[in-house]
Order: sequence, then C-alpha cells, then structure tokens
Amino acid sequence: MQILHVSAECYPAAKAGGLGDVVGALPKYLNKAGHNAAVIIPGYRSKWIVSQQFAHVYSGLVRIAEVYVPFHVNRHVGESLGFGLFIVDVPGLFNREGVYADSNGIGYSDETERYLVFQQAVLHFIKQLDIKPDVLHCHDHHTGLIPFMVKHCPEYRELSGIATVFTIHNGEYHGSFSWTRANLLPWYDSDANGLLDWAGRINPLACGIKNCWALTTVSPGYLLELMQSSNGLEWLLRNELGKASG
Repeated sequence: MQILHVSAECYPAAKAGGLGDVVGALPKYLNKAGHNAAVIIPGYRSKWIVSQQFAHVYSGLVRIAEVYVPFHVNRHVGESLGFGLFIVDVPGLFNREGVYADSNGIGYSDETERYLVFQQAVLHFIKQLDIKPDVLHCHDHHTGLIPFMVKHCPEYRELSGIATVFTIHNGEYHGSFSWTRANLLPWYDSDANGLLDWAGRINPLACGIKNCWALTTVSPGYLLELMQSSNGLEWLLRNELGKASG
C-alpha cells in the first residue's frame, strides 16, 4: 500500500513528545513490511530541518477566510531516514524553531490558522499527485479535520476514496475553537455541521474520530483509558468503539 502519514511531529525533523517518536519510527517498519510509507509535516525551522537538503516539489495557495496563503512542499533529499519525508513550508506560520511554543515556552496564539493551512496544503499536494496514497494516516488533532474535508468539502471530495486512519496519541488536547471562526474552514456541505461540533465548539479531535474510516490509539490500554478520561470525549469514543483498536 501507499501510505502517507500526516503529522505535526516526526523525529528527527521535529519532536515535542511521543508523537514525534511514533511517526519517526512507524513508517520504517511499514516499508520493511513491503509497503511504501512516507511522512508529511509542517516546515518548522528546527535545527535538523535547516541542516538538511530539500528539493522543491509543489507550490500552491490555501484560502483562510478572505486571505489566500502561499505554501511550498519540499522533499528531503537522501535515504537516511528509511522513509520519504515531505515538509510544508508556509512563510509566516511555520518558519519558527519551536513546534508548538517559542523559546520561552509560550504557546503560539495562531495554532488554529497554522494547522488549518497545513491540512489543506497537504490535500492540495495530494490532489496533483499522479499516484495517490491508498491510506492517509492522520495523527492527533492537528490533522483531525482531514477525514472530514475529504468527505464533505467540495474542493477535496475527489480524495474521498482514500482510506483515512486517525490515531490518538494524546486525547487531552482537542484543538477546539469557536464557531465564530468557522469562516476559516474550507467550504463544506451545509448539513455537516454536526460532524465538526462537540460541546458547542468546532473540535478537530472529535471530528477525526467521527469521520475516519478506522480509529487507533498508541496501545490497547490507552484506548480503554480514553473511554474513561479524554477531556469530554468519553461517550464518543465508546460509541465509535466498533472501528477502534489499540
């Protein structure tokens, strides 16, 4: 299978926690098993990324509200990682050394915009590929809107036949934001609001759970833990257990 992992982190390019470790290892084992796995992450200015060589492969524009944001996709040169690595360079949004926070540990205030641009840029990139992935493997809330977008956004619906897997690494963080900011989203089917909503807010983690083809967690024990304590998503996880595995 052709598998593309979409993530906010991937060791050694960008790592803030266990998410980076998993996404930096799993594709290697998938490739050893005979699949073709690659990873795409935002183009941070981490020390590792700025020390590496990348080749430009695609450029495009993403609409956020009334603004069109340019982005560039670059591929890591060489075979040292054991898998293909793509980065999405978005000047002004991701050209920072920190993944989620600055050098003082203060979280970035534009996280919603950053990951909305990133997710859409990934889908624009995939749309123009001659050989498209068989599976989009999305990791945590930063990529949780992708399974929804390929189903319910006219701009990306041509990708709806691609299977989506959504993995929860940390169920405490949902990436939720107010419905007053719904104009930041790409245009979507008017009757699909319920798939975005949880507790009166747009909730990317809940959206990923609702819309993915298959749901996984990083261990069987963590799946059981999330059904008991996941910052308000306990009922949803129990309801979606039929497509979930640890």
